[in-house]
Amino acid sequence: MNGQIDWSELFFSANGRMSRMATLIAAATLFIVAVFYEAVAGNTLHWITGWFVYPPLFYCATCVLSKRLHDRGRSGWWAAMVLVALVAVWPQPKSFFDFFFTLVLIWAGVDLGAMPGEAGANRYGPNPLRPPVTI
Repeated sequence: MNGQIDWSELFFSANGRMSRMATLIAAATLFIVAVFYEAVAGNTLHWITGWFVYPPLFYCATCVLSKRLHDRGRSGWWAAMVLVALVAVWPQPKSFFDFFFTLVLIWAGVDLGAMPGEAGANRYGPNPLRPPVTI
């Protein structure tokens, strides 16, 4: 990211690593878009337009989560577990098993939102906060 956010790279590529701040900005942006869509679309309109709105949102969320997971040294496939948990409890938990999904989301929030990334380069790329120095 090198100090500036490339929005197309941020939302449409799952390669590389992403810092906490860029992840929080991207997650807040996607969350605001989803909440705004839910507020604007009524029940009838939601069933029709949801097929066009949610797949791009999930793709972007998968890319953002994958890059942050890469920064923590984990595979991007863990994003699937986080997104399944998010779908299970959206907009509010309703069943007993949603408790477990809520625990997954709490884990993801702490691990991806509060914990720092790996200090140096890892198998997914260089540290986004400290790019390699070239002479």
